[in-house]
Amino acid sequence: MILPVYVYGQPILRKVTEEITSDYPEIQKLIADMFETMYNADGVGLAAPQVGLPIRLLVIDLTPLAEENPAFKDAKKAMINARITNAEGEEKLVEEGCLSFPGIHEKVPRKDKIRIQYLDENFVPHDEEYEGYMARVIQHEYDHLEGKFFIDHISGIRKQLIKSKLNNLINGKTHCSYKVKTVGK
Repeated sequence: MILPVYVYGQPILRKVTEEITSDYPEIQKLIADMFETMYNADGVGLAAPQVGLPIRLLVIDLTPLAEENPAFKDAKKAMINARITNAEGEEKLVEEGCLSFPGIHEKVPRKDKIRIQYLDENFVPHDEEYEGYMARVIQHEYDHLEGKFFIDHISGIRKQLIKSKLNNLINGKTHCSYKVKTVGK
C-alpha cells in the first residue's frame, strides 16, 4: 500500500525515533509498504518518520542504478534500529534531494565512508561498512531517524535562499507526483 509522505513542517519529522522489537505489529507489511511508497515517489531511500512513524526503520534500494554501477546490484536493504558507529574519510559536497522536501535540492557535505550496525527485516544483526553513494544515502536516511534533515547540513545563507520554498512546504503549497501529508492536511 502506498503511504503518504510527510512533508517538511510535520512535527514527527523532527522527533528522534525509538527502537523496535521483533514483535512490532505487521513489520513485514510496513517494510513492503515503505518500499512501495519509495518506488512510487521515485526515491532511493525512505525512513519511517517520513510515513508518520517515530521508529528506527529505514529502507534503501539502489538496484535501479546497478546498470550504471554494478556495485549496487544487491543494494536493497531494510535497516531496523540502525546506528552509525563511525563516519570517516573525505567530506564530499554532493547535491541531495528528499521526498519530504519536494522541489528542493542542495549540495550537502557528508563523510565518504561509514560503519553501521542494524537489524535486517528478519531481525538478524549486521555490522557493515559502506562508502561513496551508498554511504551518502544511508546517512541521509539515518538523519531522519535522528530528527534531522539534509538542509541542516547547509549554510545559513543557503537556508535563507530557500526560505520561501520551505514556507511553501509548511503552508501546503507543494506540487509533486506522489501522495503527501502536509501540515495543513
